[in-house]
Amino acid sequence: MPAATVSPPWAYTLQLPRDPRAPGVARSTLRSVLRAHGMAELTDTAELLASELVTNAYLHSEGAYSLRLRGAGPQRVRLGVRDTDPHIPAPFNWNAEAPAVMAERGRGLHLVTLWAESWGAYPVGGGLPGQDGKLLWVECTGKPEDGQDELP
Repeated sequence: MPAATVSPPWAYTLQLPRDPRAPGVARSTLRSVLRAHGMAELTDTAELLASELVTNAYLHSEGAYSLRLRGAGPQRVRLGVRDTDPHIPAPFNWNAEAPAVMAERGRGLHLVTLWAESWGAYPVGGGLPGQDGKLLWVECTGKPEDGQDELP
């Protein structure tokens, strides 16, 4: 009887303080996790996505925030950033348009929606003071394994 290899779902949560170095720590951790799980080819896209989400949390929330990394299937990772600001920013609020050509702000999260395979947001509430906020999430995928074609 052949031995079965089972790869359980994995997830990591990195708690980040309100510190200008935190986005760099998040990117470094992301690179290590993807490499450890054989998803190094996702690094460039995942790093861009995580960097924008984490930097947004640092700039627009008053407290600590977290980055959650989760395996979402073969060569697929989900990144989520939870922060203390309950406002869901454009374009994650689904009603927003692309930033104006000469806009000085708002391009980062717009880039996220262009590069992510899927994305979304929802408010979170803990019922206690200081536990309200939001979660912005994105997923990115790699190329199919050799010999597998994408569906049309």
